[in-house]
Amino acid sequence: MPIYSVYVINRAGGLIYQMDHTQPKTEVEKTFSFPLELTLKIYDERVVVSFGQRDGIKVGHTILGINGEPVRGRQLEDGRDVLEMIANPDNYPIAIKFGRPKLSTNERIMLASMFHSLYAIGCQLSPAQKSSGIQVLETDSFKLHCLQTLSGIKLIVLADPKQGGVEALLRKIYEVYSDFALKNPFYSIDMPIRCQLFDDNLKAALESAERLSMYTSGIN
Repeated sequence: MPIYSVYVINRAGGLIYQMDHTQPKTEVEKTFSFPLELTLKIYDERVVVSFGQRDGIKVGHTILGINGEPVRGRQLEDGRDVLEMIANPDNYPIAIKFGRPKLSTNERIMLASMFHSLYAIGCQLSPAQKSSGIQVLETDSFKLHCLQTLSGIKLIVLADPKQGGVEALLRKIYEVYSDFALKNPFYSIDMPIRCQLFDDNLKAALESAERLSMYTSGIN
């Protein structure tokens, strides 16, 4: 029951901190014969699966490598075009590695801003005054937990749906933020957090929450 990542969003919706704690393995490498049984397309300058799922390869997965060579966007490192190489029967059998690429810094910043806006919309749509906004978003593979502090800072944890004690973890993260960011004389509120003590204590809090959740589930 891993905790995947932590985000801190400032009052204006800017991403001021992000940590990847545990990343699930999403890479799959298979050897294919001609013709390829998957449909590919170019999306955002990447070659992605648009149709057909098999052996752990899913729609939306990106080609990360061919025959052990890394793929950058739609080309191999030596400049060969990925789609042209896959379309050529002379290149088969061919080993293709699929997976989900890591989000870029710009993509993380954009998503943080979008969540900030969704949070505000949630507050406005509430039939009751002083709504807490979005606290939990749930999918089949993870849950997003959010705590907004009194100062308007949003603390976000992405975790396994079965991970327990996340509310307590969010409060602990707020303590870490208060002790090692706000009390830092060199830190200005709403600015990016760059502090090794903050990193270390946040990591310790995440590991402690994971151990506690595993222990609790083992008892139950």
